Amino acid sequence: MPAHGFTRRRIECRVTRKDSAMNSERKSGADTPVIELRKVNKYFGTHHVLKDVSLSVRQGEVVVIIGPSGSGKSTLCRTINRLETISSGEILIEGQPMPAEGKELAQVRSRIGMVFQSFNLFLHRTILDNVTMAPMDVLHMKRKAAEEEAMKLLRQVGIEDQARKVPAQLSGGQQQRAAIARALAMHPKAILFDEPTSALDPEMIQEVLDVMTSLAKSGMTMVIVTHEMNFARNVADRIIFMNDGTILEEGSPDEFFAHPKTERAREFLASFRNEQRESEL
Repeated sequence: MPAHGFTRRRIECRVTRKDSAMNSERKSGADTPVIELRKVNKYFGTHHVLKDVSLSVRQGEVVVIIGPSGSGKSTLCRTINRLETISSGEILIEGQPMPAEGKELAQVRSRIGMVFQSFNLFLHRTILDNVTMAPMDVLHMKRKAAEEEAMKLLRQVGIEDQARKVPAQLSGGQQQRAAIARALAMHPKAILFDEPTSALDPEMIQEVLDVMTSLAKSGMTMVIVTHEMNFARNVADRIIFMNDGTILEEGSPDEFFAHPKTERAREFLASFRNEQRESEL
């Protein structure tokens, strides 16, 4: 998968990293992590996908998970709101164990937004309907209030003029921005992003990354699985590098990208740099 650049938009992203660091410092006093994984294991049959994974994410923190394909990144992201059940270990949301099922699980999921690779919009409903459905059904908002807030969110992500269209009438980038607005409509404590640009054409990727960068600057708690290295380097507060179902390294973007500690991480970063050089020829 192409690296989409280690150098693109470097000046703007440097400003973002400064703002994100300020947000992290300002909010780091919270004692209880928004998300915490303790020795999480996941098997698909006999395949051990996640191996004793422990991770905590604090309020206002942007954690970016990177690594080679098949390393367990997306599975880890999906276990956080129980789209994938874990085989052992524990997941806590704001200090409370993730419920197994029922209304309690639905309530927790409503506080942890999710943006998928493939948008997952309701194809027969308008964009406005897609954004208002959950607030009306789950938060019991009145239609007028839900629509007013939805329009504000669609304006925030730059597609207010697409509100009355159905998803098929939008570009992939516009659909993904609608999916982000839908997640924001639930007033989440955190948003999970599972490779949100992987299904997009190259020219549409940046418009989605710009929205995510704006969210990071605003102090939104975010866990992001991505192959966008420049975005990861300049927006993350912390980089998680996964390989073969384990967290092999974690640290600040400057530490990881300048001084990776393991040979596997060095190989991974070198492969992206090589792809970038080849794409520029």
